[in-house]
Amino acid sequence: MKTFNKINRTNTMIKSFILLSLLCGFNINLYAKTPVIKDFSQALITLQHNWANANYTNNKSLKKSAFSALQQESNNLTTTFPKHAEAWIWHGIVQSSYAGFKGGMGALSLIDDAKEALEKALAMDENALQGAAHTSLGILYLKVPGWPISFGDDDESEKHLKTALKMNPTGIDVNYFLAEFYIEQDKYNKAKQHLIAASSSPARPNRKNADEFRQIEINTLLAQVNEELKEY
Repeated sequence: MKTFNKINRTNTMIKSFILLSLLCGFNINLYAKTPVIKDFSQALITLQHNWANANYTNNKSLKKSAFSALQQESNNLTTTFPKHAEAWIWHGIVQSSYAGFKGGMGALSLIDDAKEALEKALAMDENALQGAAHTSLGILYLKVPGWPISFGDDDESEKHLKTALKMNPTGIDVNYFLAEFYIEQDKYNKAKQHLIAASSSPARPNRKNADEFRQIEINTLLAQVNEELKEY
C-alpha cells in the first residue's frame, strides 16, 4: 500500500510538471505583470506561434487557458502598437478563434469584438499581412449566424475572400477558407480547386507549425470533397 501511494504521488507530480511545462509554453504566468513589448515583430511572431499551439491542441482545459492568455497578449499588442494594422488583425483572429472554441451565445461578444478589430485593421491598411483582415472577415461572415442573432452573410463572406485572393492568390488560408465557402454552396469542383491551390502554397516564414496543421486540415477536407464528387 505504501508503494502504491508513493507511485500515485509520483504520477501526480509528473502530471503537474507536464501541465506546468505546457502552460509555460503558452507564456501563461498568473503572477507576472503585463510585459512591456519593445520589439513588435518578435511579439507578433510569438503571438502567432502561441495561437497555433492553442488553436490545435485537443486538451479543452489547456485550450481555454491558452486562449485566455492569448487575449491578454493580443490586447497588450494593440495597446502598445495601436497604429499597427497587424496587431488588430491578430487580435481579431484570437477573438474569433476563441469564439469558435467557446461556441453558443456566450461567444457573440467575442465575435463582435473580432469584427470590430478586423474592420479597424482594414481602415488602417487593407493590404497588411497580404490581405489577412479580408480573409479573416470573410470566414467570420461565413461561420457566424445571420440576422437577428448575428451578422453572418454569405455575400459579404464571398466579397472579402475574393478580395483577399486577389491580394494573395497562393495564400494557404484564403484558398482553404474559399474551399470551405464553396462547400457551403455545394460547389465541390471549385472547392477542390482551392484546396489543391492551398496544398501547394509556399511556406510562410515563422509559421511552420501553423502551416503543418493547416495542411492536415486541407487533406481532410480534400478527401471529403472527393467523396462528394463521386456521388455526382
